[in-house]
Amino acid sequence: MLRVLHLAGSAVSDFHADLSLTYARGCLAAMGDAYESHPAHVSPDGRWRFPASFDPDVIAAAPALDPPDALAHLGRLGLDVVLPQMFCLPGMTSYRSLFDVLGVPVVGNTGEVMAIGARKAAAKAMVAAAGVDVPAGEVLRPGERPTVSPPAVVKPEDADNSLGVTLVREAAEFDAALEAAFAHAGRVIVEEFVPLGREVRCGLIERATTSGSELVGLPLEEYLLDDATHPVRGYADKLAPGDGGLTLVAKDNPDVVIVDRDDPLTERVWEVARRAHRALGCRDYSLFDLRIDPAGRPVFLEASLYCSFSPASVLAVMARAGGIGLDELLATAITSAMGARPRRTTPPAAARRG
Repeated sequence: MLRVLHLAGSAVSDFHADLSLTYARGCLAAMGDAYESHPAHVSPDGRWRFPASFDPDVIAAAPALDPPDALAHLGRLGLDVVLPQMFCLPGMTSYRSLFDVLGVPVVGNTGEVMAIGARKAAAKAMVAAAGVDVPAGEVLRPGERPTVSPPAVVKPEDADNSLGVTLVREAAEFDAALEAAFAHAGRVIVEEFVPLGREVRCGLIERATTSGSELVGLPLEEYLLDDATHPVRGYADKLAPGDGGLTLVAKDNPDVVIVDRDDPLTERVWEVARRAHRALGCRDYSLFDLRIDPAGRPVFLEASLYCSFSPASVLAVMARAGGIGLDELLATAITSAMGARPRRTTPPAAARRG
């Protein structure tokens, strides 16, 4: 039975830790006994815990290990693959890269690719070079003023879940919008507002074939926005506080629907997404947000290059709509991860000494 490390928590904040655990608990429960699961939790103080589950009391009761001791423990586990479920920037980048160094395959994109995806301006530049349409815009530092004329979208350069995103319709609104965005990042993107036709999220998965691999497009997810009352998605469209932690608003939102496979938009968006996937160097899977202007032109907004493989994960929801169960989706990703990356045959020295 494959030994899977479920890497959750956050090295940055309780917010990111709660977000991570919201998904990680769902994934762990859904996997059942199909794999030998080993939960791991990183807290904002940098210490690791290896609880039997992601229940808050169980996490709190687990011994806290400093990084050297945690590495030794990881070596003794004899892991086959890591399923990363951390959503803070270090969790999406440095912690993934750590396991590449240790020679343990990581499901999903590399730390380097995740870093590019997190820096929205860099991701836009790379996909634009591959022929994908992107909104014109600029990156500002504190004290700089926008030259983009309203209507424009102001957003943090490296924050997720639409934190600090504002649609500016009049120039007088820029000050408040910039203040909101700079509260979440040291750099801010101001870009032209793409008039609303439709807005969709597209997921791709890599599947092995006899000649290599193929990028399989999943059913699109569409956000039913309104140009007058709800022109862009905000934080409240995605997450909300609840008694047991964060609540996934989009999960049961009637304004989020699956697009019919026969919709002419689907093939056009899949082609754009495949270009973006290759341009960014993605592996195993990818997710992209696109705005469709009134003329039907797909415009790249940003990349969302993570999946926790919880039943509530966007990629899992899309796959299910396409007839691919969570067990098959996860098995496909694990097979891709383990088949594409070389493994270290012996644990690192620090682990052997432990």
